Order: sequence, then C-alpha cells, then structure tokens
Amino acid sequence: MAERSLTAPEAGNDMGNDDAIGGNVSKYMVLPSGYCGQPKKGHLIFDACFESGNLGRVDQVSEFEYDLFIRPDTCNPRFRVWFNFTVENVEESQRVIFNIVNFSKTKSLYRDGMAPMVKSTSRPKWQRLPPKNVYYYRCPDHRKNYVMSFAFCFDREDDTYQFAYCYPYTYTRFQHYLDSLQKRNMDYFFREQLGQSVQQRQLDLLTITNPDNLREGAEQKVIFITGRVHPGETPSSFVCQGIIDFLVSQHPIARVLREHLVFKIAPMLNPDGVYLGNYRCSLMGFDLNRHWLDPSPWAHPTLHGVKQLIVQMYNDPKTSLEFYIDIHAHSTMMNGFMYGNIFEDEERFQRQAIFPKLLCQNAEDFSYSSTSFNRDAVKAGTGRRFLGGLLDHTSYCYTLEVSFYSYIIGGTTAAVPYTEEAYMKLGRNVARTFLDYYRLNPMVEKVAIPMPRLRKEKPPPYKYPLLRGPASNYPSGKGDTKNSVNHRDPSNSF
Repeated sequence: MAERSLTAPEAGNDMGNDDAIGGNVSKYMVLPSGYCGQPKKGHLIFDACFESGNLGRVDQVSEFEYDLFIRPDTCNPRFRVWFNFTVENVEESQRVIFNIVNFSKTKSLYRDGMAPMVKSTSRPKWQRLPPKNVYYYRCPDHRKNYVMSFAFCFDREDDTYQFAYCYPYTYTRFQHYLDSLQKRNMDYFFREQLGQSVQQRQLDLLTITNPDNLREGAEQKVIFITGRVHPGETPSSFVCQGIIDFLVSQHPIARVLREHLVFKIAPMLNPDGVYLGNYRCSLMGFDLNRHWLDPSPWAHPTLHGVKQLIVQMYNDPKTSLEFYIDIHAHSTMMNGFMYGNIFEDEERFQRQAIFPKLLCQNAEDFSYSSTSFNRDAVKAGTGRRFLGGLLDHTSYCYTLEVSFYSYIIGGTTAAVPYTEEAYMKLGRNVARTFLDYYRLNPMVEKVAIPMPRLRKEKPPPYKYPLLRGPASNYPSGKGDTKNSVNHRDPSNSF
C-alpha cells in the first residue's frame, strides 16, 4: 500500500490547474498536514486504479474537506467529467466534504438535482446520494471553475466505499454479459469479432434474427445499432442491453421482430476508452464520433471496421439498411430524446419523425418535444450526420440520447431519477417500437410461445454474414436493384 503525506508545500494545494495529474491515484493515503505518527483509521485511502476508474489527484483542504481532481481523458486534457473511485480506511461516523473541482463542462444536471452514485462492500447496489447533500457552484478558489461538492458520512469502518458520476458499466461486465448469451446457444443470436481496438480489445458485433433471414439470397431489412462511442456515457450500455435482452427473449413481439428484421448491434465502439475510465475519447485522445468521414484503420480501428461493414451492406442489393441508431447519454437534459437530420426533401423529413413519435407513445420517459433535427457544422463527423448523407431516402439515422439523471413524465413536474432497470426498459421500448413502425402488430396474435430452438450449426463465419462476397463485387450505387426489397412506407400512420 502506497502511503503519501499531504503537507502544504508538497501537496501543491496552491496549484489551480491539472498539471500534476498524470494518472489515477493508487491506494493514496491522505495524512494530515504535519502528522508524523503511524497511519490510523480515518486517514482516508483513495484508489482509482481499477477498470473504468478515474481520480487523478487528492488535496486535503482541512480536517474534513478534500479537493478531488478528475483525471483528464488519455491524450486529451479537454475532457474531465467522469469520475469513479473508492475510499477505504474510514472511521465510523466520519463526516467529510468532497469537492470535485475541475469539471470541463459548466452546464450540468447537478444544477437540477442530480447526485453522485455510491455503494459499499456491504451494500453493493448503487444508489444516488440525497440531492440536499450536493452543491454545484462557481468557485473563485479554482479559477472560477464549477465545483460539485457533496457531504457524506461513513457509517461502517470495515467497508470500502465507491463513488461514481453515474452507474458504471465496464468492458469486463459487457464481455461477461455476451458470454452468458452465447452459452444459451440460441439459433437466432450470433456474436462475432468485427475487429480490435488499439489495445487489442474486442469490437463485438451481434446479429439477432431468424437464421432463415441469413440464408444465401435472402432479402434483409437491417436495423443497425451502436453504443458507447463516448465511454463515459454509461447509460448507453444499459439501454443497449435492454434492446438485446428483449430481442433474444421469447416475448411474442421479439419473435415477430426476429422473423421480419435483421438486427446488427455493435454495443461498445470505444472499448479502450471504457476500460481506461475516459469520458469522451479513445486511448489516443480522439473523439471517435467526429471521425466518421475518414476513420483511420490504425488510429480509429473500431470505427473503421463498423464503417466498412455499413458501406458494404449499403452496396449489397439484397440488403436494405433501414435504420442506424447511435446511443448516447446527455449531461444537461432530462428524458430520452433523439437527434435526426434535416433533408431538403420535405416528405423524407416528415417520414423521419415517425419513429420518434411512435417511441414517445411506447416509452413514458421519451420526449418528442426534446427531439430535434439539425445539420450543425460541429456535428458533421458524427455517425448520424455522415450516414444520413451516405444512405438513400429509405434509411433513417438517429442519435438516441438519454439523460444521465432523470425523466419527467408528461403532465407532471417531478423528476424521476433513472435506475439501471429504467435505462434497460427504455431499450426494450425502443425494440418494441419497430413492431409499430413496420405494422407487424397483427402478426403477434398468431405467434405461440414455443421452447427456444438450439443452434444446430456454427454461426456464419466472419466476415460480414449478411454479405455474399467482397464489397468490390457489388454496385456502388443503389439503382433499381435496391427497389427489389419490399419497403413499407409508414408515413401515412399520422
């Protein structure tokens, strides 16, 4: 265990910047200024050297108060939002004030009642701190940066306490989740490795559909979903898991969706950033959601792999890529909502509004009034904007956003904090909405609930199970061949 004493000269308490932050604190014991005896209970030990951890520096301000510095994203000092750290060696009934002093954003849901998450070894379920104990304000002691302060009382001295910006969802948890799905040996669930990150972590691609839809020559309607391109936006993973859980279930709606649609899901586009505890960037400091125009196979390999697949699918005359949905979390707004694109074609623009309107009917936490359509220049490199320009008029591209904090149910003013289950419920409702969009509701009544079938053969080998050859063999334009796919136009639903 590393022990370090924070005296005024050595601690750098007069430093108002992040120059001293080079990595996460590791079993960092804070000893009072001038203390020379043996460490004892109440001398807090901070640690963030674990998966998705983030805490770069600790300064003791007084006996009860500590300034905590977020470690910036690797290779990019601009982003400082995500924190995730543990505190141990506490004394029973020890009261503290923690100040997170170097947020890179000024606007925050902390102004609206959001509070940090906490759990401990004897109470492993995450819960939010009481909002009355949380303060968000501009602080003159820290170059007028915004500071989030919270008061806390440690009540069990043998516990290790963990604090986080939002519910963590790690790369390892994600891998265990996919392993558990694979072990169920479902014949309509396929998992492949589409590529690897810079640090050689897996870029998983899931295909969920009736295996008959993958046979040679079959026409396919594809829904493509991605998540966690911004690693600190952990609600994205819970929403994505909700979508997957529903689609692989024996629910009659899920069975109908698998019969008629092919779901391609890349749930974690930035596995390195997730593992490292970054908020927005990859290992090399890139905001991957600004590099869709020309992703590098060595600097942005996960993005490059997904873009290659989408372009090849687009050029396949038997494949209709109907939806692209990229899942994010929002740090200043409530509810779930969507961003869409603006088109000169008014009819296409109106058709694009149908899916979010239907989702608003299915999900009480989804807000159509917060949904917007734009073509801001700053968003030009995003998946939604790039693919919206690439794909034809039969395809719709959205960013699905969900609040880090809460949702407000229509007709009320009270904010309902999101839980892990509530995020996953939104995912389930996203999946269910495709039933309404494609007017498949009558099919549900005909579906009995049989025992799940087991896979009798190996899944189609990587690469690109939807494709029947290299991309160069397919026409680069859509032409009349694309019209062979039976598109349903639901625009007159409203």
